[in-house]
Amino acid sequence: MTSHPPHGHPPEGHARHPHHARSVAEHRAAVTDLLARLAAESRVEVLPLSGALGRSLVHGFVAPLSLPPFANSQMDGYAVRSADIPDGGAELRIMPPVPAGSRPQPLQPGTTAPIMTGAMIPAGADAVVPIEKAVPDHFQEPGRHGSVALPATAPGTYVRAAGSDISVGEQALAAGTCLGPAQLGLLAALGMAEVEVYRDVSVLLVTTGDEVVEPGSALPEGKIYDSNGTLLEAAMTQAGLRVRRAGISTDNPGELQSLLRTAGRDVDLIVTTGGVSKGAYEVVRQAMADQPVDFLHVAMQPGGPQGLGTFDGIPFLGFPGNPVSCLVSFEMFLRPALSALLGAPAPRLPLHGRLSRALTSPAQKHQVRRGTLRPDGTVNLEGGESSHLMHALAGSNVLVHVPAGVTELATGDEVEVWML
Repeated sequence: MTSHPPHGHPPEGHARHPHHARSVAEHRAAVTDLLARLAAESRVEVLPLSGALGRSLVHGFVAPLSLPPFANSQMDGYAVRSADIPDGGAELRIMPPVPAGSRPQPLQPGTTAPIMTGAMIPAGADAVVPIEKAVPDHFQEPGRHGSVALPATAPGTYVRAAGSDISVGEQALAAGTCLGPAQLGLLAALGMAEVEVYRDVSVLLVTTGDEVVEPGSALPEGKIYDSNGTLLEAAMTQAGLRVRRAGISTDNPGELQSLLRTAGRDVDLIVTTGGVSKGAYEVVRQAMADQPVDFLHVAMQPGGPQGLGTFDGIPFLGFPGNPVSCLVSFEMFLRPALSALLGAPAPRLPLHGRLSRALTSPAQKHQVRRGTLRPDGTVNLEGGESSHLMHALAGSNVLVHVPAGVTELATGDEVEVWML
């Protein structure tokens, strides 16, 4: 077929050299460009904080008030004027207590007020003496206002100053921030009940292949159970995408086209698995013959064959058919593209570990191995290089990256890993 790039032009040299392998970085950039429309203002919605977990903030957010909004006590103790207590300590007359949530009366010279954690510091007070340092070291009964012996204390001791967390007018969260529990808690602390976020991304996920059958059904000879659909649906759902499964498509190109048009007319993205290599019966390639879809090879192992373009105007990604290749393709291309455009899902943070055994890697490919990062920082490789090893993948907690150009790594060498 004649391939057409979905946006702009292919990387330099691609059109002139059909067998040129695109780099991982080039293909990730192409996927990001393909999905750029997902960051449009038309996809913004306002949600209550309770419904915004895992979404990304559309606009940067400036604090409408300071946190804390007033100076408050860090401890249960006595609010004091530090100047009232000499180095040897002093006995001060006790004023009415200051519970959290109340507005206290000003503290007069020579007096102290019992104060609870989080309560407003009275005007005139500049420090708090913890209750355990007082004599007696417990609060007196309500209604009794005697005196208490307190040690000298420096100004500011156990006082949370107003704005010590964030001051009014400061940027609280940047645009594109992925909203986790901490970020939503901050918005709530700043008085926000709802927030502008990008709509979740809807994906039509289709597994292809006459050799694939649904789990739970009988397994005829020569057939295999579909693991790609469950694997990718779980990965996408965990990343915050809204996944629509369309079942398993046969190797009939016309039937696949009909399925995509019926099930995918209102989704943001179509993802297929299988049928993108150069074999004789690659149904996805055949079904996309009249669409602006590019089928190419990425210099990556596993997951080299990739499809990218649009189907009836809807962004389309074609992942390879082997299960490990599917997951690696999602982690290397789709997840990072969404993170870059929308801020969600949160990007995988790179960590480093040391190999427990040596490995080899093809010189011109970025190899992605599966492994287990141990508490001592060592990385055990799970299984081999093959892209069908689901048991090895299930026993792994990291993807291990071996960049292009690196052909050998010895035991103890450092590698970059992404936690799964």
